[in-house]
Amino acid sequence: MAGRTGQVRIIGGKWKGRKLRFPSVAGLRPAPSRLRETLFNWLGDAIVGARCLDLCAGSGALGLESLSRGAASVEFVERNRRVCSALEDSIRELGASADIQCKDAKRFLVTSIRNTRCWDVVFLDPPFASAMHDELLPMALACLRDADARLCLKCPGKFSPRAGNWRPVRRAGAGDSALWLVALLEGRPSGS
Repeated sequence: MAGRTGQVRIIGGKWKGRKLRFPSVAGLRPAPSRLRETLFNWLGDAIVGARCLDLCAGSGALGLESLSRGAASVEFVERNRRVCSALEDSIRELGASADIQCKDAKRFLVTSIRNTRCWDVVFLDPPFASAMHDELLPMALACLRDADARLCLKCPGKFSPRAGNWRPVRRAGAGDSALWLVALLEGRPSGS
């Protein structure tokens, strides 16, 4: 199935309605339009001018939607080279500018924490079949700029994040997926 592709449609902003292709890769499940619409309604104007990080980016649906809606920048992190190449094509097709890191999300986060890099909005959407949700969540939270920053977690509907230095802001479900919007209790966590 090497030649098969999927499509994702941007639902808002300057590229509303644009369809972008992504390769058929096991475990690649772009956030459905309904969940993306819910998420960006929650974020509202906070996305405008925001520095965003799209971890386990896959199709790039969340990061590209952010750029379409006025985010200042998006950094995409995806370990699959074929998917990274398709993401580069999508960004080029839109005439956008973004940084793509073809790296493992955990390694990227370890380096980011060490270098105290932080973002206003972090999207975390690891493969459903993996056990990465619990492992990556505290690391991704450590990369939030401050208590006003937000982390969006797309996960299986039955997943319940472990307690930590964060608070749930909103939660929604669609089919077998759940979407969590969370914030830090205070400032940046120490030593996560």
